[in-house]
Amino acid sequence: MDLNPYRILLADDEAALRFLLTETLSDEGYAITEVMDGKEAVAELVRERYDLVILDYMMPEKTGVEVCEWLRSEGGINREVPVILLTAKALDKDREKATAAGVSTYIVKPFSPLQLVDTVEALISGA
Repeated sequence: MDLNPYRILLADDEAALRFLLTETLSDEGYAITEVMDGKEAVAELVRERYDLVILDYMMPEKTGVEVCEWLRSEGGINREVPVILLTAKALDKDREKATAAGVSTYIVKPFSPLQLVDTVEALISGA
């Protein structure tokens, strides 16, 4: 990767999953910022510019869908960045809610970290 790695915000309340995803994406050359809940995600999105955002659906303070709704309406510098929603909720109504909120893509848990890397690469490259 180049000297200016893509910056990814990862918001998930599950520490073990955050660790795994941060390790996996860092190994691919991405710069990862981790937060533990939706409120921290919003604070970080106000403060810094990101190339991609990964949100867990079910988090304390704000859900991933609520963060994405905020991002698309008031997100400022990050308003247009791709958003990946991680979720154990695979029901159609949950997908519809996520799509309506402006989520770029949806990955259902459990998933392979390599699947996430492929999705991240596709979204960042605009493929």
